[in-house]
Amino acid sequence: MSLSSTRKIIHIDMDAFFAAVEQRDFPQYRNKPVIVGGAPDARGVVATCSYEARQYGIHSAMPSAHAYRLCPQAIFVKPRFDAYQQASTAIRKIFADYTDLFEPLSLDEAYLDVSHASLHQGSATLIAKAIKASIKQETGLIASAGVSYNKFLAKIASDINKPDGLYLITPEQGSSFAERLPVEKFHGVGKATSIKMHSLGINTGKDLKELPLETLQHYFGKAGLHYYSISRGIDHRPVNNCRIRKSVGVEVTFQQDIKAKQDVIAQLQSLLDKALSKVAEKQLVARTLTVKIKYHDFVQITRSRTLPQIISAASSIGVIVEDLVRNTDIGRRNVRLLGVTLSSLESKSGQTRFQQMDLFGDC
Repeated sequence: MSLSSTRKIIHIDMDAFFAAVEQRDFPQYRNKPVIVGGAPDARGVVATCSYEARQYGIHSAMPSAHAYRLCPQAIFVKPRFDAYQQASTAIRKIFADYTDLFEPLSLDEAYLDVSHASLHQGSATLIAKAIKASIKQETGLIASAGVSYNKFLAKIASDINKPDGLYLITPEQGSSFAERLPVEKFHGVGKATSIKMHSLGINTGKDLKELPLETLQHYFGKAGLHYYSISRGIDHRPVNNCRIRKSVGVEVTFQQDIKAKQDVIAQLQSLLDKALSKVAEKQLVARTLTVKIKYHDFVQITRSRTLPQIISAASSIGVIVEDLVRNTDIGRRNVRLLGVTLSSLESKSGQTRFQQMDLFGDC
């Protein structure tokens, strides 16, 4: 890689974002364990928590009841998404002061390409430092930043010195840095893939790097080339300044389990109506429907169907929902959570099929 053509990528990640907004807006919450999510006596989960709560082993996606057992004195608050969206909008305006090329991933993180920025003598590290300072001054919130020559390493770097971190991985350090990483840290390596890698004796980036491309492709298919590249610190993915939704999903966790099949179908239809409304608001349409079912024992399944026609409330979608749950344990096992996701999104004109995801934001 030519150093003269090296990109300068910053990954900004807000620290404990939802909880930080709550602590900012409600001084009585400051320096205390705050948990944003469902109440401990409900069937909710932790959306995020303050660093004071994390000291007790609490983390996102943990059942709220378990979080309460770990820290009974924690303050549980319901999410205020309007407040989080407002803070996120203010942060994105700050990004725009430094570069037009930034890619929001969610409300609380984004990539910025400052390769051609002239501010701060073009130093990505100084720009990242300035962005962190602006965010703190204008919003009262704390961000961590990672700086590197690609998205993969910038994201890894932003997590190193949290909270309020700033870490640089230079082009000279990239390859050796990737070698030391456990495979769980690699982009695209989830739980199932990491288990498979461990079974093959692949535990670190160095282990990945020692395998021929053909071997990686044999075991991991098309993803093999991706693993081959990032194990060498190579990631050519561009920063996209307009990320379009790839899917829209809604779900509900019930206060009391439901069991009757007709109740499940009715709940799924209600969720589908909400998802269709969200899709319509974005001037999009969908062709793929996925339902998620989580039983009382936390066993979770999904069922999907892609249709040749556009999914709409007026179509015979109820028949399709019933068909999707036909060969499940609905009606025989209690259900604690249901979800509906619409994907294969297109513009209403049908001319553009979108490929990338922004779970929260818009262009």
